[in-house]
Amino acid sequence: MQSEESFPDLIRRVRAGDSAAAAELVRQYEPEIRRTIRVRLRLDSRMRRLFDSMDVCQSVLASFFTRAALGQFDIDQPGQVLKLLVSMARTKLAEQVRRHHRQRRDQRRREDMEPEALAAVAAETATPSSAVANEELLNEIRRLLNDEERNIAELRGAGIDWAEIARELGGTPDGRRMQYARALDRVVQMLGIERE
Repeated sequence: MQSEESFPDLIRRVRAGDSAAAAELVRQYEPEIRRTIRVRLRLDSRMRRLFDSMDVCQSVLASFFTRAALGQFDIDQPGQVLKLLVSMARTKLAEQVRRHHRQRRDQRRREDMEPEALAAVAAETATPSSAVANEELLNEIRRLLNDEERNIAELRGAGIDWAEIARELGGTPDGRRMQYARALDRVVQMLGIERE
């Protein structure tokens, strides 16, 4: 686990898009994320055949890196990252199961599903190459923000806390945080991105 002293630097580097920092974060937290997913999948053997812990984990990490680069998270300690990633994994898996059921691929109705169909379901989750595509997504998100929101995003991406942002731009820390959350919600909705 990352020491308390070097953790803020790791998060700052992750926010800046440093691939070595991202790899270090994945190395540290991926085993616990996958364990959480596997525990959830053990509860339902039908879903275990449809979802792989690695696919869900990659999707969680891709979402985390995108949102971290936008400065959405207030993370001060290693335990906060673990708690956040585990929560995201649970949410992501639950959403994928719900989506599977909504799209009439419900395993409960199709016990004799062919292996090709199983592979198609698994292929819908994030792949390692999708992490690279997140750069384009970040650029599009930033483009859709107005100048003030983009300024907040840049400050958050640099690791500046809400109190300092409020001192620099005016207003209150909570007001600026809420403004930014509403802006991200608006842009995410415009782009049709699922929100964890």
